[in-house]
Amino acid sequence: MTDPGTAAVALLEQLVAVDSVNPGLVPGAAGEGRVVEHLRDRLEAAGLVTTVVPAPGLDDRPSLVAMPRGGEDLPTVVLNGHLDTVGVSGMDAPFEARVEGDRLLGRGAADMKGGIAAVVAVAEHLVATGAPVRPVLALVADEEDANLGSEAVLRALRRRGVRPDVCLVAEPTDLALCRSLRGFAVVRVELPGRAAHSSQAELGVNAVTHLGRLLHAVDARADAVRAAGGDLMATVVSGGLSPFAVPDRASCVVEMRLPPDRGSEEALDEVRALLDPAWGATVELVAHRDGWRLDADGPAADLARRLGGALGTDATFDAPYWTEAPMWQQLCPTLVCGPSGGGLHAVDEWVDLRQVRALARTLGDVLVGWARDAG
Repeated sequence: MTDPGTAAVALLEQLVAVDSVNPGLVPGAAGEGRVVEHLRDRLEAAGLVTTVVPAPGLDDRPSLVAMPRGGEDLPTVVLNGHLDTVGVSGMDAPFEARVEGDRLLGRGAADMKGGIAAVVAVAEHLVATGAPVRPVLALVADEEDANLGSEAVLRALRRRGVRPDVCLVAEPTDLALCRSLRGFAVVRVELPGRAAHSSQAELGVNAVTHLGRLLHAVDARADAVRAAGGDLMATVVSGGLSPFAVPDRASCVVEMRLPPDRGSEEALDEVRALLDPAWGATVELVAHRDGWRLDADGPAADLARRLGGALGTDATFDAPYWTEAPMWQQLCPTLVCGPSGGGLHAVDEWVDLRQVRALARTLGDVLVGWARDAG
């Protein structure tokens, strides 16, 4: 029987070679279709039953669910990861998996095809050995953008009556257990002005001037927000249509990262407090997600302790970014642990193959022990 660590690394090279750039981020990009087909063929050959789950109204944005036949009475674990990647601008050979020592380079290597490869190898090993645990692979689309894949898969699992005991999200954590992750809120600000010829600027109201003052206020406020565990920044701005005209409109997107115990309404309050009422600005919350903390007790906490003990890590990682753990927590207790590297979303992305092997070789035994005690 193939060692799960060796199987995971071989699969990782194949996955990196498949373009799965998210078309929600890069119009016209490949999406998840080819990588879903690759994994579907492999998992069916390994004896798992697969289901392709499209995002609502988007048949070209598939996710993949795979599970053993039968075993509904066994302790059930969802093994989750996302198949989409960010874009490849500036990369010379993004889909050529290059191994340099213990590093594998390529788009998606760390975020998060390394985690995908590890959990797929674990699920195959559990099925092949008849382990007393039921692995359900939930390999989803669109995590990097609108989370359409997990939303669709969660609905599909509920409809099928799948009631997992726990979910492991294999996002990159350096194999530490994730203790918390921050939520986020995206706020759009529209700043009206009044047009006039630029030679008679006193007849107009310059919306871009108001925008500049808002940007300064955001920057000045950011240090205090960071000190409280969050973050605040402007990420998209626009204003004006042409030279020689006082701009009558401007807009800004302000993003706020939120500690796990703070809600998105606080982001609206933060932005509103930075606006001069005389500007007549409008504020809209266009996207938001709650933060998350690892349960202090229960199935996820128990599995986290077991996995950390086997890996030599602990629940020490507080993620500055958001993952889909809060969405899976609505279905069952959830933990986050996966292999890391460097260059996430950058041109030099890589994953540590030692961590990929370690997770693939360790997780199966940990799940068997957890399942026996749970049963």
